[in-house]
Order: sequence, then structure tokens, then C-alpha cells
Amino acid sequence: MQFQNNPWKGTGLPDLTGLADGNVSHEVEQAKTLFAPYKGQDPTPLVDDRTMAAELGLGALYIKDESSRMGLGSFKALGAGYAIAKSASNGTAESGNKADLADITFICASAGNHGLSMASGARRFGANAVVVISETVPEAFAQRLRALGADAVRAGKIYEESMAEAERLAAENGWHLLPDSTWPGMTTPGHDVMEGYLIMGDEVAAQVPEPPTHVFLQAGVGGMAAACAVSARIAWGGAPQIIIVEPDAAPALWASIEAGRLAVGAGPVSNMGRLDCKEPSHLALKYLAREANGFALISDDEASQAVDWLAGHGLKTTPSGGAGIAGVLHAKANKTALGLDSASRVLCYLSEGPEDG
Repeated sequence: MQFQNNPWKGTGLPDLTGLADGNVSHEVEQAKTLFAPYKGQDPTPLVDDRTMAAELGLGALYIKDESSRMGLGSFKALGAGYAIAKSASNGTAESGNKADLADITFICASAGNHGLSMASGARRFGANAVVVISETVPEAFAQRLRALGADAVRAGKIYEESMAEAERLAAENGWHLLPDSTWPGMTTPGHDVMEGYLIMGDEVAAQVPEPPTHVFLQAGVGGMAAACAVSARIAWGGAPQIIIVEPDAAPALWASIEAGRLAVGAGPVSNMGRLDCKEPSHLALKYLAREANGFALISDDEASQAVDWLAGHGLKTTPSGGAGIAGVLHAKANKTALGLDSASRVLCYLSEGPEDG
């Protein structure tokens, strides 16, 4: 694992050239109010296993397990579905009198989970859904998308190529593009997706027996990491050390922090497919540059080892879902820099269940 302290903590990036205007949402009460009526919207469990903590030389290890979220198997059930619900309620937090979305088609690019959330949300409100997936996305995800009524379209070898096709189709057909990222001219959908994610962190604040000293968050474009970091700051202020973990094959946030400005990462395809994103969400990057304490990179092998370690303790996930935990597992060489010791209480998110269910 590689680690760097964040030199922009407290101030943000010194060069905002090319970054989208706007900020991430802090409106957790709006998210909770709008989502409350939905079936299956029960808090996911928090694992507090002192045996696992002892193996890592920690005082406590808290793992927020999102593998059962709303029957969709990942935290992203809170994202696109919430953004569609917000559209249906005309952007308010009122859950009644939702607009009829039967004539609307939502489209996104996805490695699976964001698309499942969008497909589920679209079906709930009678809208249509088209999800563009790359050639590397498992067919099992495509089948799940179709089972939810979505049209799964394959395009591109990597996520960025799928996104380009989703943008093209949206413009060509007058469809509503619903990405889980943000960039100039496209901030409202991604902003709303991240707003839905705030529910996770709100649940955690009520579940942990003691405030964490450290929060390790995996990142692709950075939407989940930003939302969970917002939640941590709302609940515990500046006390927790927030560490962002990315694949070394897709160091989008890392490269931007290193450069002091927006940077596009480069690298081969990673086994952390849901995190294999070469350009960060602009709103997420701006927030994390100001609030995160440090950034880490992990290898595919390190992610796989974490999956095996978690499975040995009864927690099944993927390299993407366990990447934040992999950061903790492989932090030995950086323990001093990270301030990790036997008194540390670490919070992580297991963001999805296994691909085979």
C-alpha cells in the first residue's frame, strides 16, 4: 500500500481550473424524509468484531455492511433510486403526490450497482431505464438489470467509454442522463445521488458504540467517499482521520491531490471494477481535498487478500467492496503516519456483496 498525507487539508485544492461549480450535499434530513416510505429501507448492520480488530492490532474495527441494502446488494441502492424519487417529487422532500414518470427514460453508465439502483428506482416510478455497461462487466449484472426491467447495452472496454456512449444516447434520444459522477454542466444528478448516500453515514453515527478515530473509505469517482466523509464530519467533527483508498490502477483522486488540481488517472484495468475510474467526480474531489487527511493506493493482490481475510470471518464481498478494509489490512508500513495503534477505532464500509450472491 502507498500512502500520502493530504497537503490541502482545510484549504482545498489550490487550482480549481476545469472543476465544476457547486458543492456536495449535507442535507441528510431531506434524504431520510424522502426515502422513509420505501419498503426495505431498514438500516444495514454494523459489524463490531473485536477478534478482527485484534488481528489488525486495533482497539476496534467497525464495518458497515451494505451487502443487504434494499435487496440490491450494495450501498448504491441509496443513490440513483433516490435521485429518481427526488425528481418524482419535484425536488422536494415530500414523499406524496409523486409525478408520473412514464414518459421519461433514465440512462447511465455503470459497472453494475449504480445501474441496479437506477433500474429499481425507474421501475418504482414507472419510468424507463437504459444502462450502458462495458465489455468487462459480468453477465450476471446484465441479467439482474434486465430482471428489473432495464435495457442493458454493452459499449466500450472501460467505464469511460461506456459513459461516452451513455452521453451520446441521452443527447440523441432526449433521455435523462443520471451519472453517479459530476463534471461541468452535469452536477445536479450526481449531487442528488451523493445526497442519498448520506443515509449510510447517518445510520453509522447511531450504531457505533464510540466515535471512530479513523475512517477508511474506498473510492472510484469518489461519490460514496465524499458522502461518508460528510457524514463523519457532521457526526464527529474534525476528530476522525479520514483516509481515501483507491486502486493503484486508477489513482484519480490521488493524482489530483498530488498535482494540486484536477488530474485524470491512468493505468491498466483493475480487479476493483467498481472503483476502476480514471477521472474523479468534481464535487467529490473538491470536498475530499478539503476534508480528507490522507490518500492511499492498494494493488489488486492486496484487495484480493482482503476479500479472503473477510471471508474467513464470515463477510463476503468483492475486491471493490472490501477495498477500504484492504487499506487497513495493509497499513502496517504506514501505521505511524496514519496514527494507527492498539487504541485506534477504525470505521470501514463493506460496500457490496459478492458477485455470485
